[in-house]
Amino acid sequence: MNKKRTSRFKRARRVREHIKRLGVEKNITRLCVNRSGRHIYAQLIAPQGGKILASACSLEKAVKDAAKGEETKTDLAKFVGKLIAERAKSAGITAADRSGYQYHGRVAALVEAAREHGLVV
Repeated sequence: MNKKRTSRFKRARRVREHIKRLGVEKNITRLCVNRSGRHIYAQLIAPQGGKILASACSLEKAVKDAAKGEETKTDLAKFVGKLIAERAKSAGITAADRSGYQYHGRVAALVEAAREHGLVV
C-alpha cells in the first residue's frame, strides 16, 4: 500500500475511534476540519444523526473578500476559523470538539482563530 493511502486509512481510523469515544450520550457537537491542497473546509456536526449545523470554507466569497492581499493558505484558514465561530454563535453553539486531521499547521490556525472568536474547542 502506498504512503498516501496508508495516511488516509490512519486518519479514518483516528476519526472513527474519536467519534466512538465521544459517544452520542455525551451530546457534544463536532468541528470537522477537512483540507485539500488548496482549500480548507470546516463543519459543525450535530451529535445525533450527523446533521450539519454550520459550515464554512475558503471557497466562499466572504472569505475571499476578507482575505484580499493575504497569500498564504494559513491566513485563509484563520478567516475560515473566524467565520465558523461566528456561524456557531448564530446557531447557538458555544462548544465543539475537533475531529479530523491532526492539530498542526492550517488545522491548528483554523481552530485557534475559532477559539479567539468565542468557540470553545
